[in-house]
Amino acid sequence: MEDKQIEKLRLVTGDVLIVGIDVSKRRHTARFFDSNGFELRKSVKFYNDRAGLLGFLSKVDSLAQKHAFERKIIGMESSGHYWEPLAYFLRDYQVEQVFVNSYHVKCRKEMEDNSQDKNDYKDAKIVAKLVKDGYFFNMHLPEGIYRELRNLTYERYQERKKMNNARNRLVALLDRYFPEYESVFKDLLKQTSVSILKSCPFPDDVSRLTMTELIGKIKAASNNRLGQKKAEALKQVAEVSIGIKEGLDSAHYRLKSCLEEIEFHQKQIQATERQMTKQLEKTGYKSNLLSIPGVGVVTAARFLGEIGDPSRFDHPSQIIKLAGFNLKGSRSGEKQESATKITKRGRSELRNLLYQAALIAVAKNPQLKMVYHYLQNRPKNQLKSKQALVAIANKLVRIMFGLIRKNELYNPDLALGEIREAQLGHVA
Repeated sequence: MEDKQIEKLRLVTGDVLIVGIDVSKRRHTARFFDSNGFELRKSVKFYNDRAGLLGFLSKVDSLAQKHAFERKIIGMESSGHYWEPLAYFLRDYQVEQVFVNSYHVKCRKEMEDNSQDKNDYKDAKIVAKLVKDGYFFNMHLPEGIYRELRNLTYERYQERKKMNNARNRLVALLDRYFPEYESVFKDLLKQTSVSILKSCPFPDDVSRLTMTELIGKIKAASNNRLGQKKAEALKQVAEVSIGIKEGLDSAHYRLKSCLEEIEFHQKQIQATERQMTKQLEKTGYKSNLLSIPGVGVVTAARFLGEIGDPSRFDHPSQIIKLAGFNLKGSRSGEKQESATKITKRGRSELRNLLYQAALIAVAKNPQLKMVYHYLQNRPKNQLKSKQALVAIANKLVRIMFGLIRKNELYNPDLALGEIREAQLGHVA
C-alpha cells in the first residue's frame, strides 16, 4: 500500500466522526459513521441555505460530543457545482472536508448491493464508506486572486464554447446555401470573409455584383491586400454553385444572427482576457511565466486559474497528475499488455491548456523544439507526435513550477538539464 494511502487511513482511524454527504441543488443528504463503519444515527436531510447548514452543523457537533469524537471529517463528491457553496460555508466554520472520486462512488455502489440503483440515501453512505477506507483526496478551495482567475478561466471557456457553437451553425448554413465558399475563404472569421458574408454571402448575391464592385468590396475589407484574384475565384464558384435556392430570406436572417453572435462572444472573450491580465499581474508570477518563449498572458493566467495557489504543491508531478497527464500501463506478469497511456483522470481544461501550450512551445521555444524532435527520433523508444507533445507539456509544467518556486526568469542554458543536453548532443 502506498505511503499516502497509509497517511489517509491514519486520518480516519480512532475517535473520528465520518460524515458522508450526497449533494444536490436544494436539499443535501448526510449519513454519520464511526471509524469502524457503524452508523451512529438516522440520515439527515437539510436545505441548502444558511438555516439548513447551521442546523446540520449543530447535529454534527452534538453527535461528536455525545460519542466523544476528537475529530470530524465530512466527505462529498467533487462533481458538478452544487457542492461549492456548501464547501465554502463549512470552510468558514473550520470543518475538515475531503473529496471522493465520482468514479469510485459509481464502482462502490454496485459492489455494495450488486445493484445500479441510485438514490441520495445510498450515495451518502457510499461517500462515507470511501472516506473511512481512505479513498479520498484533500479539498482545495481557491481563494483571492486564484478564485478570480478560476472564474475568469471558466468564463472564457464558456464564451469560446458558445462562439464555436455559433461558428458551427454558420458553417452548416454555408454548407447548404454556398458549399463552395470555403474553397475561396479558408478561414470564415477572417476580416475579409466576414465583410463579404455581411454584404454578399450567397451565390445570387455575388452574381448580382459586377466584377468591379466585388473587387472594390474585397479590397476595402482586406485593406488592399486582396483584390481581383480573390474576386474572380468567388465569382467562378458562385456561377457553378449547387447551393439551395429556396428560403434565401430566412437564410440571410440566420447568417446575420450567427455573425452577430460570433462578434459578441469575440468581444466578451477579449474583455475577459483583459481581466485575466489584471489578475495575473496581482499574483506576482507574471514575469516568471511570460519569460518562457511560447507562454503568453492567457496561458499563464489559465494555468494559475486551473491549479490555484502554486505554493500548495511540493512537486511538479502533482500538477501533472492533476491534469491527468500521468502515465498508466497494463502489465500481466512479465508481459506488457498494452502501450503506456495517460490516465486522463484530472482537470480536463488544465490538460487541454497544457497540450495547446505544448503545440505553441515546439514552434516558438528553441529548447523545447529540440526535445520534441529528439523524442520522435531517438535511437530507442521513439514517441509519436502526440506522445511527444504530452512529454513537452509535462516538461513545460516542470519549467513553470521551477520558475515560480525559485522566483526566477527563464534561462535557455538551464532549460534542458545536463542529462537532456547530453542526449541531444549525442543524437546530433
